[in-house]
Amino acid sequence: MNIAVISIICIAALLHIGFLAIEMFLWDKPAGRGIFHTTPEFAAQSKTLAANQGLYNGFLAAGLIWGLFAGDPVRIFFLSCVVIAGTFGAFTVSKRIFFIQALPALIGLVLILAG
Repeated sequence: MNIAVISIICIAALLHIGFLAIEMFLWDKPAGRGIFHTTPEFAAQSKTLAANQGLYNGFLAAGLIWGLFAGDPVRIFFLSCVVIAGTFGAFTVSKRIFFIQALPALIGLVLILAG
């Protein structure tokens, strides 16, 4: 595994750890509301849903970290999950999600498959 793939996987894993922290612990705090541009009322009402979503992001981070030590099939699977999740988010929530979440994983996939 080359340094570019390792770097991309680390970046994607760190992003998902960040998503976990924001969605599980900061969602209804000023920092979380500022990131997602939500009102205090909406944040309070959706806190449980956001925490659930944060947990899923934690599982993606764990899988990406596992992929650093496992073979390409694990890396390909978890990077593909991130690409799919980011693409779905881009279509359903905001196009920014594609660039923040899916694009780094897509670059990692291309590097693995081309290598």
